[in-house]
Amino acid sequence: MPDYTIETSYRLPAYRHRTYQADSAALACRQAIEDDDWSGEKLSYEDAGENYISGIWNGVDAAYSGQAIPVPSHFSETVERKVRHFEILLGLLKLLLADVQAGRAASDDWIERAISAVARGEAILAGARDPDDPAEGERL
Repeated sequence: MPDYTIETSYRLPAYRHRTYQADSAALACRQAIEDDDWSGEKLSYEDAGENYISGIWNGVDAAYSGQAIPVPSHFSETVERKVRHFEILLGLLKLLLADVQAGRAASDDWIERAISAVARGEAILAGARDPDDPAEGERL
């Protein structure tokens, strides 16, 4: 049975409280975002993010010493899964729009890919693993 070195991560929010003078709340928010002085920051252990897999390597104690194995998407951080899925949905929407603008009916390929994308989106929202058959051209 093979050995794998797995890197598991979670995000730990850092925060600060600082007062800004501005003509509006939006301008104060802009000042806070552009303020790169994080001296006195605090870590919010109570709001730590979910555990996710950030790396896989073949072998014992093999982290960063060789070719990494692709992480199956359903073990990625949920926000990363959503970002990748947004790109898929945008591509499908462009295909649909092209068909509509050209006066064509949706192709069977487009419909099959849309069904797969809906299943993946539902899995992401449910916190479940992705379907076993990703849309053509995608890699786990």
